[in-house]
Amino acid sequence: MHRPFREQSTPSRPPRSRGPRSRGAWVPPGLGLGPWPNRWATALALALLLPLETAGPRGATALELRGATVFEKAPWQVELVSYNTTVGYPLPEYYFTLELDPAAGAALGGFRFRQIRGVDRQFPFLTARTRAFLGRPRREGAKLPVRAVFDPGTRSMQVDFPEPIQPGNTVTIVVVPWTNPMQSDTYLFAAEVLPAGENAEPSSVGVATLRIYQNTYW
Repeated sequence: MHRPFREQSTPSRPPRSRGPRSRGAWVPPGLGLGPWPNRWATALALALLLPLETAGPRGATALELRGATVFEKAPWQVELVSYNTTVGYPLPEYYFTLELDPAAGAALGGFRFRQIRGVDRQFPFLTARTRAFLGRPRREGAKLPVRAVFDPGTRSMQVDFPEPIQPGNTVTIVVVPWTNPMQSDTYLFAAEVLPAGENAEPSSVGVATLRIYQNTYW
């Protein structure tokens, strides 16, 4: 008996004051430029107040903070669904779905998860079968290239996107274990997303839940 399972992760301005002017240019209040030496000092002070700079792949604006690439608005949850949830079922597919905000501030460069609960901690993942696509389960869009690595020691898996996923898209990552866990239980996976860029800073997207049931026909 195969029960489809779907789960989501746990979940008038005042007028602007105009300051003094210099050669027709507006200057923020309190920052009178004065003589030329003071203008250079003011420009330097303003530059030091702006530590953020943009960089990143074409078509996206990756935000850099203290040398790390971060999301400006990361996905806030991940959805997990599997259509084969009985113990020991061979080669099931687990679908992790993310919605990327148009204002994410960076393309999606990677996704990773780690098992944090569940009786069976031995079932391995077949990384060669990992895949991804735009859209949702059973409404698959364009296929996306991926690279996947599974670490059985930490029960964690990372999926990287050689071609980062642009903000505003919905993406689904499909991972395939050799079999479902051999013991029925509620299995939890802590999930994170990584922006595309140097020194990517991960952002948590919550905990995904997968319930595995005993096969009533055995």
